Amino acid sequence: MSTQPPVLVIDDEAQIRRLLQITLETAGFTVHLAVSGKEGLQQAAMVRPEIIILDLGLPDMDGIEVLKQLREWTAIPIVILSVRSSEQDIVAALDAGADDYLAKPFRGRELIARIRTALRHHQRTDQGSTFVSGSLTVDLTNRTVKIHDEAVKLTPTEYSLLSLFVRNAGKVLTHRFILQTIWGPTFEGETQYSRVYVGQLRKKIEDDPAHPKLLVTESGIGYRLVLKE
Repeated sequence: MSTQPPVLVIDDEAQIRRLLQITLETAGFTVHLAVSGKEGLQQAAMVRPEIIILDLGLPDMDGIEVLKQLREWTAIPIVILSVRSSEQDIVAALDAGADDYLAKPFRGRELIARIRTALRHHQRTDQGSTFVSGSLTVDLTNRTVKIHDEAVKLTPTEYSLLSLFVRNAGKVLTHRFILQTIWGPTFEGETQYSRVYVGQLRKKIEDDPAHPKLLVTESGIGYRLVLKE
């Protein structure tokens, strides 16, 4: 009997679908399959999966369009699995609402780990206002931050940035998304803003800012706040 949430796989390659089905079912997930964007959208509405694995190169419509249509009515985690691996494709998918992105060929264990991280993020988003990851504790209600149970003083902008990462913990946030959210749409090209403030934030929340373990860089794309037990 399955102990994991239902997963919907939207991919037109029969071999990939079969591999994903075996990998996911071995890990305890219930798997639903779709071979096109249209079928994937229909299945998502009917079976109500708790996470979706989506290919971008579908025969009837682009995966980004499928992603955008899904985001019109559902906030469930969506992980992109595609042969497209350029920074431009990854950023476009993340900006359209994807929770994570893996390039084909993929490693089964890494995929399962990414799925579980996305599910944990979704569950934590629905839970209380206190976030804990390793040594970091953030109380969103009282706007307090602690490292190893010691209070940390942040500037208003630093706190806004950290709270954005907390509310999206486990997700890759692109430079564009960060800049638009914190500084506004006119700053979306000013990547030095995000780099400077992430650097300042790391000095306050990381044990070793030069080798961050909590707020990690996704090269050329953005940053991710890691979920730690």
